[in-house]
Parts: sequence; structure tokens; C-alpha cells
Amino acid sequence: MRLRLRTRVRSLRDRSRGRLDDRGTSILEFAGFLPILLVIGLACIQLGLIGYGINQAGTGARAAARATSLGGDGTSAGVASVSDWLNPDVDAPPGAGDTSTATVTVHVPAIIPLFDDWELQRSATMPNDEDGG
Repeated sequence: MRLRLRTRVRSLRDRSRGRLDDRGTSILEFAGFLPILLVIGLACIQLGLIGYGINQAGTGARAAARATSLGGDGTSAGVASVSDWLNPDVDAPPGAGDTSTATVTVHVPAIIPLFDDWELQRSATMPNDEDGG
């Protein structure tokens, strides 16, 4: 009986000091931290999309420059080698002299609402075919 009374007195004393009322605080801390985690996750995805856009722009520029250097249609080759959702703009004029240069601009959409879309540009230069086609 005496042991129960001591335990009960301790329990009441601890409650009055707020020691036992911390149930549920971890879910509140997580709920407060969740928006920060979401923004970090979206930023990582956005950086991945930008890296993919840079890679696609370089691939398109090389394909367009190579096609132009061989006497073909560089614009079609550049557009065909880039993902359609990046909306590529290819500038592949016929080569003057010994080289052909092509420039590809891709538009990477923003997934974080605070930012605008990114335009990424890459160029490539290839030697012209000596046979003329």
C-alpha cells in the first residue's frame, strides 16, 4: 500500500512538471520538418532534370553538327536526337570552310513553383567531309 502511494505521488509530481505530457511531440516535429524535406527532394529532382537537359543538348548539338558536316540536314538530326518534352531549338547552318557548328537550346521545365524554366544551350563543331558529301 505504501509503495503504491509513493508511485502515485511521483506520477502526479511528474505530470505537474510536464514530464509525461510529451506524447505526440515527435509527430508534430515531423510535420514541421516535412515541408523542408519536400523542398529538398524537389530541388534534387530539379537538379537531375537540369543535368539531363545538359546531356541532351550536347547530344543534339553533336548529332546536328555531324549531319551538317556530312552534307545532311543538321536540324532534323538534332531534333531527332533530343527528347521531345525538352522542346529543342536547333541552329545548324551549312558549314563554311573546314568545319560545321551546331547549337542546340533545350527548355527544362521548373518543378518548384518559385522558379522559372531553364534554357540550356550547347554547341558542337565537327570537321566537314572532304569528299563533299
